[in-house]
Amino acid sequence: MKINQLSKLANVLSKTIRYYEEVGLLPKASRNSNGYRKYKLVDVERLIFIRRCRELQIPLEQIKVLIQVQTDKTSSCSEVDLLIEQQLEKVRQTISELSLLEKTLNTLAKSCSNDIVGECEILKNLTQEIH
Repeated sequence: MKINQLSKLANVLSKTIRYYEEVGLLPKASRNSNGYRKYKLVDVERLIFIRRCRELQIPLEQIKVLIQVQTDKTSSCSEVDLLIEQQLEKVRQTISELSLLEKTLNTLAKSCSNDIVGECEILKNLTQEIH
């Protein structure tokens, strides 16, 4: 299949497919006599895997590790488990940071009932250090 077919099947942009080939997440495609890239069903599966990992915000370097560990079907899942636990911790940290951000913005939003910029409590609060 050609790159546009692969793109549709895996729901990944063609330029992203080329990039994944360039960085080694996807093997370089073979070429037809006319120079077009030629892909196989296994490439669709790999791209869906990569897309799903990216949806989980797993960095490309860690996706490479996940792809590599799949080559030995009898190896332990400990590396995969650790990687997912680390990603989960990052998500939890982000949630915590976003929660704090929400509280701060909520406090700012409620801090001003004035209609004049010169008396705006939000702007005054933004010039002060938060402790």
